[in-house]
Amino acid sequence: MYSADPYSRLPDPEFQAGFYRDVAPKRALAWVIDTLLVALLTALAVPFTAFIALFFLPALFLVLNFLYRWVTLSTRSATWGMRFVAIEFRRLDGGRFDPATAFFHTLGYTLCAATVLPQLVSIALMLTTARGQGLSDLVLGSVAINRMARG
Repeated sequence: MYSADPYSRLPDPEFQAGFYRDVAPKRALAWVIDTLLVALLTALAVPFTAFIALFFLPALFLVLNFLYRWVTLSTRSATWGMRFVAIEFRRLDGGRFDPATAFFHTLGYTLCAATVLPQLVSIALMLTTARGQGLSDLVLGSVAINRMARG
């Protein structure tokens, strides 16, 4: 039988609310951790360019940020900041991110972060939708959930 709910393979926010509890503040903390890690990577990369990177530091930060998020989301469906706060992304089918999904999610995140209005809309959506989805999540059908305890 066909289910009309496209999110039927993901935890239900009404009956399995624990998967979504406190995800928005955890995402905010994960973002701070990830931004600090990328800033550290950027600072470490500058001397290897004979300090020429100082002339294009924002571009270097953007590229490293994109690569960091894409690689970490591709490997374990969570950035290091997300792993620290015990959340991870899931696709519409309930599976972890593959490299293509991670790329498009990172691209959506980068485009939203580059402009104020989409970023504000994304934050508002994370705070108001039942699954706490941002703009990129809604477009891709992905969700951030609390990671299940490993036994």
